[in-house]
Amino acid sequence: MTKRLEGKVAIVTGAGSGMGAAMVKRFCSEGARVIAADVSGKQDAVAKSLGDSCIAIRVDVSQGADVKAMCELAMSKFGRLDVLCNNAGIQGAIAPTADQTEEAFDQVIAVNLRGVFLGMKYAIPYMLKIGKGSIVNTSSMAAIAAFPTLPGYTAAKGGVSALTRVTAAEYAAKGIRVNAILPGAIDTGMTQALPHQFLKAAVDATLMGRIGEPREIADTALFLASDESSFITGALIPVDGGYTLV
Repeated sequence: MTKRLEGKVAIVTGAGSGMGAAMVKRFCSEGARVIAADVSGKQDAVAKSLGDSCIAIRVDVSQGADVKAMCELAMSKFGRLDVLCNNAGIQGAIAPTADQTEEAFDQVIAVNLRGVFLGMKYAIPYMLKIGKGSIVNTSSMAAIAAFPTLPGYTAAKGGVSALTRVTAAEYAAKGIRVNAILPGAIDTGMTQALPHQFLKAAVDATLMGRIGEPREIADTALFLASDESSFITGALIPVDGGYTLV
């Protein structure tokens, strides 16, 4: 039986832990060769556990030179680029808008929004060469529902959703699909670092009554990366257990 990503080459950012690590492992299990990118160093262990099908690289997604080198690595090692998962993100400072520092706000925008822009900027030319590609951006349910005291994060994720749609419109006729996943409360290090009352409130407001698992986001990314979603572009897909449903 043919694996769902057989012959495809993917890049996953934020690959050292949580949803990114789950994406890397799921993609490799389905036949992809993967560049695992992260700034933390944890991507090395993820790649080592997967053998020759995965190569780790340290990348600060807010820096154009790093992102360009990441895409060049995919080409030099594997000869093509079919899938980009812009997943890297940070939470940022927890404080009301007027109490946020300019530096803290700018940092979240740089990683969570500029990083997605840079990923697409440097990956799309390689996808154009093969006449197809799938880009999967990690947005958030925070792009739909307001999360007080996280203004930078919420603004950045709203921007990711908007950027996803405009890029999808620009490249649909050229074979490149661009979609976004909007995760809800997922059991990752970032979520667990939130104040307990924040996490409890999010789970209590989730209609399914539980926290999500990284594999559930990875499974959605797999669908969007694969040819099974070949007629889907510009979609913003909530994977939030019903949090934003009512």
